[in-house]
Amino acid sequence: METERSEIAENLARIRERVARAAGRAGRRVEDVTIVAVSKTFPFEAIRAGYEAGLRHFGENRVQEWESKRERVADLEATWHLIGHLQSNKARRAAGLFDRVDSVDSLGLAQKLDAAVGEGAGTEAARLISSEKSRRDALRVASGQAGATKSGAAKGERLGVLIEVRLGDEATKSGVAEADLAMLAEGIGELAHLELLGLMTIPPFLDDPERVRPYFSKLRELREDLVRRVGGALPVLSMGMSHDFEVAVEEGATEIRVGTALFGARKLKQ
Repeated sequence: METERSEIAENLARIRERVARAAGRAGRRVEDVTIVAVSKTFPFEAIRAGYEAGLRHFGENRVQEWESKRERVADLEATWHLIGHLQSNKARRAAGLFDRVDSVDSLGLAQKLDAAVGEGAGTEAARLISSEKSRRDALRVASGQAGATKSGAAKGERLGVLIEVRLGDEATKSGVAEADLAMLAEGIGELAHLELLGLMTIPPFLDDPERVRPYFSKLRELREDLVRRVGGALPVLSMGMSHDFEVAVEEGATEIRVGTALFGARKLKQ
């Protein structure tokens, strides 16, 4: 594992250099780009190695997989993102497990996440009262100004979310259609326990990153239009992965999702 830790640290250094060059070409600050380490299918040891190398944001695709790993990294002060498609029947679990859900693609899913966060805040407030903690602390938790030690809904805070936008023609891809984006954003804005932070997309996989550039620029334009329409800041543009993140940074990405470039090739299931 010592060798793997060293390799992850070296890979991260190279990624950071590439991000810095891309940011420089676009006249941006490298500090404005967050690397989200995509740890899906990798063991908890890889997460720890990434944390030791300086990473603080990690992305998982599946609720069940994260449940199997989270206790082994519970001591890490990190932000845990759900970046994969979330089924509505798993919204309650996801709200209690993750700090961010970056793949909201329907109002129904958003409503279920909102309800779960609200229930979590109420449950925590009741627990504090019953354990004879101060009334002031209990009210702070109930109002979302303080939280417990667990992620997501258990904190009693608003859950940060991104809307996943489907920009390609791939029928198998999740995400809201461009035509329905504004309506979904307005609906999320009415939910008390969710905080809409921005947009995410997964464009078609193309060997030439330059051919992906139009998808990234389109997401940036959609974000700008959405800000004008619904008001408020939408600071996050999550776009770009291991093979195309430099182009994404040039086009305005504030978060890139990097897995194989950081941890190495994923092992195929037998």
